[in-house]
Amino acid sequence: MLEVCSATVIKNDVRVLDGLTLAIREGEHTAILGPNGAGKTSLMNLLTLQDRALVGDDGESPVRVFGESRCDVFELRARLGIVTADLHQRFVAGNSEGYIRGIDAVVSGLLSTYGITRYGTVTGAMRRRADLALERAGALNLGGKLMNEMSTGEARRVLIARALVTEPRALVLDEPTAGLDMLARRRFLEEVRRIAAAGTTIILVTHHVEDIIPEIGHVVLLKNGRVAMAGSKASVLTEANLSHVFDAPVVLEVSQAYYSARV
Repeated sequence: MLEVCSATVIKNDVRVLDGLTLAIREGEHTAILGPNGAGKTSLMNLLTLQDRALVGDDGESPVRVFGESRCDVFELRARLGIVTADLHQRFVAGNSEGYIRGIDAVVSGLLSTYGITRYGTVTGAMRRRADLALERAGALNLGGKLMNEMSTGEARRVLIARALVTEPRALVLDEPTAGLDMLARRRFLEEVRRIAAAGTTIILVTHHVEDIIPEIGHVVLLKNGRVAMAGSKASVLTEANLSHVFDAPVVLEVSQAYYSARV
């Protein structure tokens, strides 16, 4: 699904990605883990075409998404569902037309807008798809509620429904539990587990080991814009590896297929 071969991204004269190489396969649930500043967001920006890597001597991009080095951004939005903390804030804050109801947030995913639906044709079929996506995300009861009146966990589930409404091949979750309390975090991760079990590829970007659901089998550790190590969850998530990446002694525990870490 994503192939990166020695990709370098420079911002403000800083190499935020430095010769990074990795592959994420479709159907292989993957966690991308690393401390702040490791390059996680820049890597996701490559995946979603918000950043571009330096081209090689042959003029070709070192990044391929779904096997293609050149993708139409609107087509990509239908194939990749994306949920980020920044997107959350954008929807909760509303837009020039006011605050956004849950159902309109989800329908706007079919129009490639951020909650604005009046300039597109919204059909009954689209509303039904939105209802199904809300149900799949455990948020059917939130369709008529304003997002600024929702709890953080409720709004996050609505954004998952928005990401799923186009029936994407993969769901990208960037720091998805930010702002959630302990109970809301567990409920949210249980919803993600159900989505993974139903066949949608999950790409989880986080600096919290606790966010890695049992269904994830592939883990990539980033440090200083490079892949420090990548492989099976059991081989990568070790105290030695995490201590190296986070530059601190890490104690790792496993309970009911969930990992937790402390320093």
